[in-house]
Amino acid sequence: MVVVVGGGLAGLVAAESLQALGAGPGEASLPRVILVEAAGRAGGVVETIRRGGWLIERSADNFLAARPEGMALVDRLGLTDELISVFEPARRALVYRAGRTFPVPSGFRLLAPGLAAGIEGTEILSAEGKARLLAERNVPPKPTAPGDRGDESLESFALRRLGREAFDRLVQPLVAGIWTADPARLSMAAACPEFLRMEKEHGSLSAAEEARLGDLGTAHRAEGARYGQFVTLASGMGTLPERLAERIEASGVERRRAAVTTLERRPGGAWRVSFDRAVAGTDAIEADGVILALRAPIAARLMATADASLAADLAGIEYASSAVVVLGYAREQVAHPLDAAGVVVPRIEGRRSLAVSFSTSKFPGRAPEGHVLLRVFLGGALDPERHLLDDEQLVALAREELAAIVGASGPPKLVEIARWPAAMPQYHLGHLDRLERMTRRLDTLPGLALAGAAYEGVGIPQVIASGQAAARRVMAGLRVSG
Repeated sequence: MVVVVGGGLAGLVAAESLQALGAGPGEASLPRVILVEAAGRAGGVVETIRRGGWLIERSADNFLAARPEGMALVDRLGLTDELISVFEPARRALVYRAGRTFPVPSGFRLLAPGLAAGIEGTEILSAEGKARLLAERNVPPKPTAPGDRGDESLESFALRRLGREAFDRLVQPLVAGIWTADPARLSMAAACPEFLRMEKEHGSLSAAEEARLGDLGTAHRAEGARYGQFVTLASGMGTLPERLAERIEASGVERRRAAVTTLERRPGGAWRVSFDRAVAGTDAIEADGVILALRAPIAARLMATADASLAADLAGIEYASSAVVVLGYAREQVAHPLDAAGVVVPRIEGRRSLAVSFSTSKFPGRAPEGHVLLRVFLGGALDPERHLLDDEQLVALAREELAAIVGASGPPKLVEIARWPAAMPQYHLGHLDRLERMTRRLDTLPGLALAGAAYEGVGIPQVIASGQAAARRVMAGLRVSG
């Protein structure tokens, strides 16, 4: 028997993978799989609300098709016909500056400078900021000693290579829109290893990006082509865990609503899993394997008696809190053309939002005819108390931000608030060293695995991959013990 703790996407995928691996060649029988989830709803942070012609995403509203895991899951669930990509006119991002919005310079990609013409033509940077950014190709790589990961904070890396102004006006807001992180603590090696490799292998990000674009060919060089790789489901991202939950139940996975209270290692290698309510007729189960698909601090509490060292490392993974305020308006209430996927807001602008996503510009079917749907992101690592405002305060703040950024006026037609306390894991400096220590401890605990966004990626495909890897680890341990 294997117990999967946590019914978010990682846990659901882990349960699915356990069944698939157990049904493989050479397996005597499928393992009994029990999935327990305290909230009683499948999907974790992935949730879609459908209300009177509005389709509201409470967290992730798309995933990257360039990685195979998400697309493969969509195919397994028979949802391929539902896939849609970002509307072509919206395949770009804007940056707020001094009361206006401007496109991200053509070709600029998080940290890679992109096209010289795009940098020279942007109104986001001053003449000095443009010159410094264009000089990136002349900045020597940071020397590293043999065996050194070369890790540094994203802020340090960006300042060194791109300069202060490009960091403040481009990199910082784009990073906040992805990780809601403090860039002075965010690990390049854990969060952005691609850019470290680019510097090491090509000497500069500019040279590396030119080589990458040359390999891709003309058709894939434009920013629009990159944004076209972000896809969603016509019925909303929540369909993914909803359909997956149905699939695993149909294959024999037992789903139970309960919270795990303790996890103990038993003589002989079994795991005793205790619950706050009866699961399968008892308040405790002895399992051959356990997958903890939980936020790291919760997993740490469960591991405290089983392995103090692993628990300490899990507890050391910090999380950021945020809130998403979703507001719907009649189209004539919003002055901005909304001709992009959304707008990111640099911290130096002194505003209180991280970003605004233009849901109805990105995907069809998100609002009734003649209306627009906007999502305002608040909080994050640099504004940790924002999500604690009451509903009235959050809505008032979101309306103020939309009035300033996109010219929204009058009362909204729809309001939805999603609070995400301690929901986004932070890959701080030393994160990869922590993962190595955790892997060594897990190697001494056959039958135990971890899954979720806290370890090797926060995107939908990476979370799917973590659930699959956890299932493989547990099944390998069962084979060895068997």
